[in-house]
Parts: sequence; structure tokens; C-alpha cells
Amino acid sequence: MDLESFQLLLSPPGQRALAEAMSLAPREQDFLAHLTALSRMHPRELARTALEPAILLREAAVKFPQADQMYFTRPALEQATAHPVSAYRARRYAAFDLLLDLGCSIGADTLALAVMAPTLGVDLDPLRLAMASANLNAVLPDRPVSFVQANLTHPLPLRLSPRLGVFFDPARRSESRSEGRSEGRSESRRIHSVHRYHPPLEVIRLWLTHTPAVGVKVSPAVALQELAGYDAEIEFISLGGDLKEALLWFGPLKTAARRATLLPGPHTLISSQDEQARSLTDAGPHLPLSEPLAFLYEPDPAVLRAGLVRSLGARLDAAQLDPDIAYLTADRLVETPFARAYAVEDWLPFNLKRLRFALRLRGVERAVVKKRGSPIQPEALLHDLHLKPGGGPSTAERIVFLTHLRGKPIAVICYPRISAAPSSGSETSILSGTK
Repeated sequence: MDLESFQLLLSPPGQRALAEAMSLAPREQDFLAHLTALSRMHPRELARTALEPAILLREAAVKFPQADQMYFTRPALEQATAHPVSAYRARRYAAFDLLLDLGCSIGADTLALAVMAPTLGVDLDPLRLAMASANLNAVLPDRPVSFVQANLTHPLPLRLSPRLGVFFDPARRSESRSEGRSEGRSESRRIHSVHRYHPPLEVIRLWLTHTPAVGVKVSPAVALQELAGYDAEIEFISLGGDLKEALLWFGPLKTAARRATLLPGPHTLISSQDEQARSLTDAGPHLPLSEPLAFLYEPDPAVLRAGLVRSLGARLDAAQLDPDIAYLTADRLVETPFARAYAVEDWLPFNLKRLRFALRLRGVERAVVKKRGSPIQPEALLHDLHLKPGGGPSTAERIVFLTHLRGKPIAVICYPRISAAPSSGSETSILSGTK
């Protein structure tokens, strides 16, 4: 889609074509069939333009509560932040009188920032700016929001000041065209290095001299060593257990060295005061090592990326199985949003035959395999276990964790839910401590 096509889409004929396209609830795999049907009623190019946002609506609805009023391209939607995440981080800007959304794209973050204060969106792409304007007019028509086209590698066309709050979302995908059912739809590839963002992260150094309150969205897979030269808090955010993004907070927006935030909630875990001076890759206070105890904790991915596993372990009075493995274990269950807890049934030094025997002895017909530090692929192990479903109403299920205990490979057998664990210690272990 180009700017001319989008402007036609906003016209009355375009809106009729879009409404008809959306009524089809189209899917990517049926693009040609839908295009043929719409082309009987509308010019082919208009029909194709209307199909793109209609096809994306199903994916967009997962991110935005008002997706049916918004416009997207696929690359823009892939990079756009889900609304719960945008709304959460926008709260850091509540004290500012004016906000800048630099690299605003289709305005997904501008929507959240505009609730806090008057906002100016800046982007280089005229199509995305037009979409952002249409999105804001549809969703927040009464908010004071403006948009301007500018190259962020050049001096900004406005005066920066300490009274401004800045949010910067550099492009982290490179777009390309692919021929196929969608007649050359746009695809994108992730960019991992902050030096290759568009524009690169280094551009913020000039802004910080004039406006210290800057927040930057970066990839959650960012190489932490690339951030060593920036005096910023780094926050990792997960939504519903999925790691979504990382943020850098500068100046007055910085409130910790490292932070893990879980949404919905929010639930936040920060590094301790003693850890503030440590590097981002430091794992926190040392924990004791232990064989698997009554409960096994699997920390949320935001906790893992923030390097706060040991900080969480200290809160839970838990031990580690191995100094390099992120599983925690404890005799006492402590409810926490920062980790999933599993009741441990048994564990053994890893051996395929003995693990198969142990599961069959318990009547296990279905298993989920998780791993940390093990080279074994879960799918391959499930195949080799040869579990035989009986199909009964009370199918036994277990979670099998493949990991290390002090450098030695082990398998930990857990109940899928804490409530499924026996209420007494009457079961006899046939595996623990054996070799």
C-alpha cells in the first residue's frame, strides 16, 4: 500500500470497499479468491488495498481493543506494541506537559501517550503518518495530537527542553517484497543489533543533552553488552507470560538498574540496592545449590532476561539446581507472579530407559517436556518415551524437566498443576538419590 492508495481507502468508495472486505473475514491463504470477489464490485487496485487491513484485522485485534477502527500495514503491525504494554509504560510520562513519540509509525504508542499529555508524533514515512493521523482521529478524536514528518538522524524540527518527555521507537525490521498469493505483500526481517536500528540507538546521545527524560523501546533479545555505554534502567516486559519488549529509561524516567515487569498486573521486580552498581549481566546474590525439593519454580522470561533469577530466588527462600541454570527449588511454596510453580513428584539422573519406566509405572499417558541446559530436543524425547495413551477419562499427565544438577544431567518429574499433588507424603519414591 502506498500513500495514494491509502488516501483512496479513506474516501467514501474506499470505505465501502473496506467494509465489504472486512465482512468477508478474509484470511491470507484465501487472498486471491477474495480479491476476485471484491474486484467484481470495485476497481482491482482498490479491492487489493482494502483487503490488506481486512486480513490483518484478526491479528490486530489481539493487540488493540479498537482494531476495527484502525489502519495497518503488515510490517507496521508486526512492530507495533500491544495496547496493554503501551498503556503501562505511558504512565511513566504522567508528570510531563508535552510528549514526543519519535518513530511513531501508525500511532500505536501515540494512542497511549496522548492519554497522559499533548503529544507530537514524528516519523519519516508519510504513509505511516497518514495512518497514525487516521487512527488517532478514530480512537481519540478529542486529544491534542499532531504529527510531523522528519528524519530522526537530522536535528529535530522543534526545540528540545527538559520539560519534554520523549519516547523513541526505532525501526527494528527491514522490509522486503515477496511474490505470492498476496501479489507482492511486504515482509520484514528482524534487526538485532542496536547499531543497525533505523535510526541507530546512538542518535539519542544528542537528544539527551537537551532532554534527559527519554525512553527507548529495544528488542527483548538485545545484546546487553551493546547497552554498556548507556546510563539507563533496562526493563523487560512480558504479557501473559510471553516476553514482548525491552525498554531503556534515561534521566528522571530511570528508577532502578534492572526491572522485570509482568502484565497484566502490573507486577514488577527490581534489582536490590546493592545490585544497582553491578552490570546488567550480573545474576544477583548467590543462592545455595540443592537437589530438587518439593517445588520447582520456572521464572517468567522477563525475570530471566533482566538477570533477576537469583533476586527472585532470595525472595522465595529458594535454591538453584545449578549455578548456570535458571530453575529454582524450595521445600515451601511461596505464591509469586514471577514464576510458575510445579509440585515435584520425583527426579533422577537422566537415563532414557529409567525415565520411560518411571513414567509408565505412574500410568503417565501424556507428558510435556521442558528443558534448560539440556541438548535433548523435547520432541525427540517424547518420541523415544513411547507413551501409550489409554484414552480414559483420568489420563495421567506429567511435566518432565530436563536440566542439570551441579553440572550433571537430570530429569525432574512434576505434576502439571500444584493442586494435583498428593496431600500427604504417603507415596514412596523409587528414584530419588538412585544412580
